[in-house]
Amino acid sequence: MEQRIELLTGGAATSLKALSRALIDCDACLRLVAWRHEVAETKRAAFKDDEYWGRPVPGFGDPDALIAVIGLAPAAHGANRTGRMFTGDRSGDWLYRALFTAGLANQPTSTDIDDGLALRDVWITAPVRCAPPQNKPTPDERANCSHWFDAELALLDRVEVYVVLGQIGYHALWAHLARTGSDLPVPRPKFEHGSVVALDDVSIVMSYHVSQQNTFTGMLTEPMLDEVFATALGLARTE
Repeated sequence: MEQRIELLTGGAATSLKALSRALIDCDACLRLVAWRHEVAETKRAAFKDDEYWGRPVPGFGDPDALIAVIGLAPAAHGANRTGRMFTGDRSGDWLYRALFTAGLANQPTSTDIDDGLALRDVWITAPVRCAPPQNKPTPDERANCSHWFDAELALLDRVEVYVVLGQIGYHALWAHLARTGSDLPVPRPKFEHGSVVALDDVSIVMSYHVSQQNTFTGMLTEPMLDEVFATALGLARTE
């Protein structure tokens, strides 16, 4: 069941904060609600003394961002534990190191919500806001979350470049652009790491996801990820 979203006036920062406050109370997907609570209660042994967030996870970054990074969903013992996107897990280690290298973050690590991390010109979000079992949200769960995704991206009205991490993030962004009236090519360009899709108002840069499945196997390397953000920066500064 779709919840009504109230957006306050007063600039992107104020409205994004209002959206985040509404988001964290969402309980639309019963399976995800049950799973995020189960994980938060049972915990992982390494984090047995941590108080898990266990709620939907808001986006994070610079409200005036020129670049938006689109992931998939919070990790069970990462963002579902810490309450901040890509924070407290190995995927986040890869992402924030790359953002620091690109000059988009003030530090290369993201361990917890109070670690002092600040982003510049970049916003990080995902089309699904609750940790899903096996990192696999269902189509219905993705649909339930789409209104949050649409509302957030509408507020990020300075974004010129989207960096999509993986096919699901790419497909979710494409669906958002279709819902919001963008003039899109047919057929949709194939997902391929490093590819760029130039649209009328924005560009999309594709990257393999920073999951351990990709980074541990060498499917995604640090130089490959650095090149993605170098491309995104170049597009944002020239468009």
